[in-house]
Amino acid sequence: MTVYAHILGEASVTLWGLSSRERYRRVLKPVGVTGIVDDFSSLQPDDSVLMVRGDYLLDGRILQSMTKSPHIMLEAPAGSSRAVIAAHVSADMAMKARAVLARAENAVRLPGIRVEKLEDQLSSFDPRLRKSEPPFAEPIRPDTKRALEKRLFASSYKSVTDLVTKWLWPSPARWAVRLCVAAGLRPNHVTTVSVLLVVAAAILFAQGLYGWGLAAGWVMTFLDTVDGKLARVTVTSTRFGHLLDHVLDLVHPPFWYLLWGLGLESFAPGIPWLTLRLAIWAIFVGYIVGRLVEGIFRKWLGGFVIFCWRPVDSYFRLVTARRNPNMILLTISLVLGRPDLGLVAVTGWTVLSSLLLLARLGIAVYARMHGPLRSWLADDTGRVGNDSLAVRLFIHQFPTP
Repeated sequence: MTVYAHILGEASVTLWGLSSRERYRRVLKPVGVTGIVDDFSSLQPDDSVLMVRGDYLLDGRILQSMTKSPHIMLEAPAGSSRAVIAAHVSADMAMKARAVLARAENAVRLPGIRVEKLEDQLSSFDPRLRKSEPPFAEPIRPDTKRALEKRLFASSYKSVTDLVTKWLWPSPARWAVRLCVAAGLRPNHVTTVSVLLVVAAAILFAQGLYGWGLAAGWVMTFLDTVDGKLARVTVTSTRFGHLLDHVLDLVHPPFWYLLWGLGLESFAPGIPWLTLRLAIWAIFVGYIVGRLVEGIFRKWLGGFVIFCWRPVDSYFRLVTARRNPNMILLTISLVLGRPDLGLVAVTGWTVLSSLLLLARLGIAVYARMHGPLRSWLADDTGRVGNDSLAVRLFIHQFPTP
């Protein structure tokens, strides 16, 4: 059986440079739906059609999950009433289902087709982006264009991340993504510039040119946010680009600290036993241990990143010894005229962060012996009425455009 897509109608405006037809084509491609059909007469009896209204922005998670659920129509709020906005039906039911979506017929229920509500679809928890966000469907109109683009951008953002990425970069990153879309730049173009900046910062650190090195480094961290958001809002991603971005993020931070140390004119932290060699070794070992803890938790314990387990873990992710928080320490040390103490601070915070992660891993192993682990973001903590600080900080709650 082959699943084809059918886009009913088209919105009068584009979102992040994409028409509805092109956006849905890109959303469905990763799940194997590559054929878009307009004439149902060409379908075989055992084919099925996944159809969606082009004048609606439907959460990509929903559309992808519907490819696995035939004989279904999806109903969503439409002002004070409700409307059927998507369906997955057999070839022989395609014409009738299209009529329902087009509102050419009053009858909503078709034989053998169940109607489900958008609100009942999927969990709000998105482990890939470490956040809780209910599935959404909104009409695309000229007056909602900006709000929907803003929502798509916000939806592309990880909720649980470091404090710089979470609070400093969103507004300028949205502006930069808009410029990239207007200029026709692709995520791989941005990632390539990031690679060059990683190398430039490393060379500058090794030469003791810390101010210029930090400038290159901070721009790189900003572009590291931009390329991912650009990829998600334009549904543009390549296997090579994803791998390059992942390897770059994983590998370069400890080498920056190594070259920072090599560029020091002197290393006098005031701690007799702490040598430069020991500091570098501690950073590398601590960094590797931290990454291993995350990998072990995700693969064998929770199935999601450890920072999404309990609220305390999400708070810890804001400041844990990753690149951006460590860059803050290095920047402060340069402002104070003691770049050697910046390396000491990175060393101490890396070791402490890794010890805390090891402790959380031990607690997780014990908890897993008594049952499956579940992310707090997958609970009902984000429902109306829960106004805790953790919910306000880490759970997306969007107004309707």
